[in-house]
Amino acid sequence: MRRRMSIAGCLLAMVLTAGAPRPSGAYPLDGYPETGIRRLEVYRMQATGEIPNRFVPKGAQLPTSAVTPRLLGRAVDVDMTRPDAEMSRQLRAVLGPEAGEYGVTVLDLTDPAAPLYFEHNGGVRRNVGSVGKILVGLAWFQALADVYPDDIGARERLLKETWITGDEFVVSDHHEVYFYDPVTGQRAFRTIRQGDRGSLYDWLDWMLSASNNAAASTIQKQAMLLTHFGKDYPPTPEEEAAFWAETPARARGELYLGMMKDATVRNGLDPELFRQGSFFTRVGKQRVPGTNSYGNPREILKFLLRIEQGTLVDAWSSREMKRLLYMTQKRIRYASHPALHDYAVYFKSGSLYRCKPEEGFTCGKYMGNDLNLLASIATIEGPVRDPRYFYLVVVTSNVLRKNSAVAHQTLAMRVHRMIEARHEQLVPDPGDVGKDIEGLPWRHPLLPFTGVRLVGDPPPLPEPEPASEMPAAPGREELGN
Repeated sequence: MRRRMSIAGCLLAMVLTAGAPRPSGAYPLDGYPETGIRRLEVYRMQATGEIPNRFVPKGAQLPTSAVTPRLLGRAVDVDMTRPDAEMSRQLRAVLGPEAGEYGVTVLDLTDPAAPLYFEHNGGVRRNVGSVGKILVGLAWFQALADVYPDDIGARERLLKETWITGDEFVVSDHHEVYFYDPVTGQRAFRTIRQGDRGSLYDWLDWMLSASNNAAASTIQKQAMLLTHFGKDYPPTPEEEAAFWAETPARARGELYLGMMKDATVRNGLDPELFRQGSFFTRVGKQRVPGTNSYGNPREILKFLLRIEQGTLVDAWSSREMKRLLYMTQKRIRYASHPALHDYAVYFKSGSLYRCKPEEGFTCGKYMGNDLNLLASIATIEGPVRDPRYFYLVVVTSNVLRKNSAVAHQTLAMRVHRMIEARHEQLVPDPGDVGKDIEGLPWRHPLLPFTGVRLVGDPPPLPEPEPASEMPAAPGREELGN
């Protein structure tokens, strides 16, 4: 049926299945009524022009119904120990002379029946900064599923109706988040302060959409409390105060690290290759002792694959994680290249840079000369008007003295062009001309975007009123009766 330029080598079967999640609220721009995530309403109004418009890419305007894991119940055959040689060679070439400072893994799922994996330095282990927040999300959803294994409604109610007040664990952070009061219409974009309130859905969104460290430490704290109190969560203020007062620091650290390791191992990931060992704020680190953190591009790619397979905790949790990672806030770094504007991008990044005195060099953000770590993870689907491609990417780098945010943005375009060029070689045999062939890139079977109304589209025109029925004219013989 089809000809390909290259075919992956021997494959190791990883057959993972899951039942379909039931419909519920989500985090695309139309998700506010269902989730209560207040930021979504601001960005929805900007996309529709109801308030002064900030640029919202078409790829960020998918409705809730179109954002879901793509590989539920599907077998995925991929051996990450045997990457495709030709695509790996091309990847190293586009990285150029600084290739040795990169670790990159790519899984092309455009043809779901024949996934293709390629990489460069996929086994390198580095601190991946805020990418570790996806492990915090995993730990939270694992604890939530353990408490309510058969009650999705209880999980949803807890996320929407449980409001958390920021305390000393939010100290300190510099990432700004959107605050919106739907009653007064007041909006603010600022850092989180002690006393700020939000639902658990809000805090999860702040952690992943804005990469807010204060929100991450708050979710880490709440995951510990959920693990400890179980169905008695949320505790009363008195119960929570007693927990922190009566639990020695060492025991707090053991609870946190045990919770994180348990969630990682139970979901088929190796904590020696991907670990978030500490809180994200200064006070959080003081209150809960931890250890170091790191990530490996191959292992992080497995995390993204498990989301698509619906096996990250369970199908519902996988879908929630995917929707939380959907880029409906300002796109940055890898996700920001114009080549991806019309694509749905599920994204997280993390950075850590350090400067030292150096004559003739001015150090700056993402341009460290002593350390310049940047990590990006992305699931790419689309374009949303004409779905063709579907692939996963993980990038880590430590290129000194260069703006890594710009470098990752450029790399996103180059990897995307590689994916496009590869599928230009996928052509039908002469006997297939005119047939609707499943898997061809111009009609992707897993991306049901064709005909989907985007959030920013104008409302549909009203259906015309049916013409009123008139009595039939009398026949010739009836005239004169």
